[in-house]
Amino acid sequence: QVQLVESGGGLVQAGGSLRLSCAASGRTFVGYLMGWFRQTPGKEREFVSRINWSSGITNYADSVKGRFTISRDKSGNTVYLQMNSLKPEDTAVYYCAADSNPYRLGSMIRDYDYWGQGTQVTVSS
Repeated sequence: QVQLVESGGGLVQAGGSLRLSCAASGRTFVGYLMGWFRQTPGKEREFVSRINWSSGITNYADSVKGRFTISRDKSGNTVYLQMNSLKPEDTAVYYCAADSNPYRLGSMIRDYDYWGQGTQVTVSS
């Protein structure tokens, strides 16, 4: 059974950094897209970033480009989201997800097959 478990969230001041981790288990993720999404109360879940597990090709939302970096550790089956220069508007629950089709853009919620439970990130001003 596939499990995605996020960790690393917390409270940080504006301008600070956090690194989120997503521990993936239950199958091989070769050929998958691994994504990060976020959601705030009353808003739709939004795309943050994704990485092709095999090729390492990445994609980012404009709102985080240049500040966030997604990466993966194949041997540890873990996906990371390094978040720098954090802003109060980055406050959200962050979710890790896996999409079995590596040829999609990877920004659509409906394309993802598996989801983690989320980790809270709070950025104070």
